[in-house]
Amino acid sequence: MIDIGVNINHSYFLDDLATTLSDSAQAGVSNLICIASDLEESQTIMALCAQHDTLWHTIGCHPHQAKEWGQDSLAQARKLITQSNPVAIGETGLDFNRNYSTQTEQIYAFEQQIELALEFDLPLYLHERDAHDEMLKHLEKHPVLASKSIVHCFTGNLEQLKNYVSLGLSIGVTGWVCDERRGQDLQESVPFIPLDKLHIETDAPYLLPRNIRPRPKRNHPKFLAYVAEEVARLKNMSVEALIEQTRKNSQALFGIEPR
Repeated sequence: MIDIGVNINHSYFLDDLATTLSDSAQAGVSNLICIASDLEESQTIMALCAQHDTLWHTIGCHPHQAKEWGQDSLAQARKLITQSNPVAIGETGLDFNRNYSTQTEQIYAFEQQIELALEFDLPLYLHERDAHDEMLKHLEKHPVLASKSIVHCFTGNLEQLKNYVSLGLSIGVTGWVCDERRGQDLQESVPFIPLDKLHIETDAPYLLPRNIRPRPKRNHPKFLAYVAEEVARLKNMSVEALIEQTRKNSQALFGIEPR
């Protein structure tokens, strides 16, 4: 399996990265895509991935950190991209739920990262909360880019899913799908995700699947199988077929060859 969303910079993983990777591999998770939330974190993750050939990384700025995206950020990001081999630009997008950065700051940073994705021919690794219509407005301007980008950790409803799928966007599903309290919209949407646009992720150490027993304190890439099992059930297919399909999808979208 390929876990397309891990916050590897968290101390929970970094304090013993060797064990993190070993436990993941033993659970059948061969490769991790490590997602960045700002340019400083991008540099940290770049260095880790240079040391571990089972790790891949993104470069970008999360909407929560958009207030940190300044006049020099575009040039800094370009330099980082040319120094490494990122698989996507992000985690970028819009989050009008908490507004840790203003909506104006978020849109500015998002538009500049769209520019980077176009310039370097990389997919966007997208985050969206309570900003669906605004996100669509920006992505509809770039249909080719949208068709090769991904909405990470999709938690929306069926109508929102159909809007994203109509643009050709890929969809990442996390342990949210295992949540009997909050996951109903996602559970109803999963059967409508085209198989060739479906990806699985943990977003570890967050979004721990609620069906794990005994219940650990934090999420981990080694728990990706719980996501795969629930998605396979909702898609009415075998877990093996689901894992094989999502692996192929992630290889194609991110241009990687699992090692």
